[in-house]
Parts: sequence; C-alpha cells; structure tokens
Amino acid sequence: RGSVQCWQAPLTSERLQLSMAVLCRMRPLSQVLGCFLLATCLSLTRALYFHIGETEKKCFIEEIPDETMVIGKYRTQLWDKQSASFLPSTPGLGMHVEVKDPDTKIVLSRQYGSEGRFTFTSHTPGEHQICLHSNSTKMLLFAGGKLRVHLDIQVGEHTNNYPEIAAKDKLTEL
Repeated sequence: RGSVQCWQAPLTSERLQLSMAVLCRMRPLSQVLGCFLLATCLSLTRALYFHIGETEKKCFIEEIPDETMVIGKYRTQLWDKQSASFLPSTPGLGMHVEVKDPDTKIVLSRQYGSEGRFTFTSHTPGEHQICLHSNSTKMLLFAGGKLRVHLDIQVGEHTNNYPEIAAKDKLTEL
C-alpha cells in the first residue's frame, strides 16, 4: 500500500534568481541595494529533491492565483546499492503527475518519463495540490530501493525567462 504526504512550502527556482538578476540591472540605481538584498536571500534557496519508494506519493500544496501558468520540471534518479549512490533512472521508469485545484477537480493527470516537464494554467485561485508518484509496477526496477526526484516548480511571472526575452527584444541595460 502506498502512502501520501503533503507539504506546504514555497517552492523557488534557480530561474527566479536569474530573473531577479536581470530585473536588478534594469531598475534605477536607488533600488539596486534592495534588489541585491533580495537576490542574496534567494540565492540561499535551491530547487528541491525528495525520496520516494515504489508505492509512495508525494504531494505539494501551492497557493496559485487564478489564470496563472505553472511549469514543473523534474528528473529522477534510482538508488544503486553497488555504488551506494543515486544514478540516472532506468528506461521505462517514470512519473505520474496529478494536479488538483482548490475544489479537488483534476486539472492534470498524466504519465511522463524519467525526466520531464509539465505545464498547467490555474482557473481557480487557491491551494492547488501537485502530486507525483512512480509509474513503476515492476518491483525489479526498484528492488526495494528509493527514487530521488529533483523538482522545480515555477509559478506566474517566474515562468518567464527574462534573459531570453531581453535577447529576443534586444533590450539593453539602462
């Protein structure tokens, strides 16, 4: 039998740090110090990873405004007893991602590979539940081990790649 664990924590990303760096360069000189302090605080956080067993499900609760795009990126690694380390996952092992809105209506439910990206847009403001679990039904793939899942969730304006936008629009520093 599987278990479900829900965590409510703000999820940040390295892309947010890049975005803040670009925004800081575009702000007036009087706001540079504020941006520097914010960027310093954000640099202490990273995308997260967690471990799951074959039948476990991990869920994250994220407060999302309505009509907001959410992008999740993940990759998995399988525990190797011989090398005593996590290695890239074997072919055929992947993740099932399920997203429910505040009314518990399923927004997204899809199987993915061992590395992937999922996207959805919220249509109801509030706490959305994002759950991931292995799509493996073969005990041999896990052999009693653990799966490490690296996860990066970007919400709203953080889904924008500001350096790429600046390059496309040929923006320069002020």
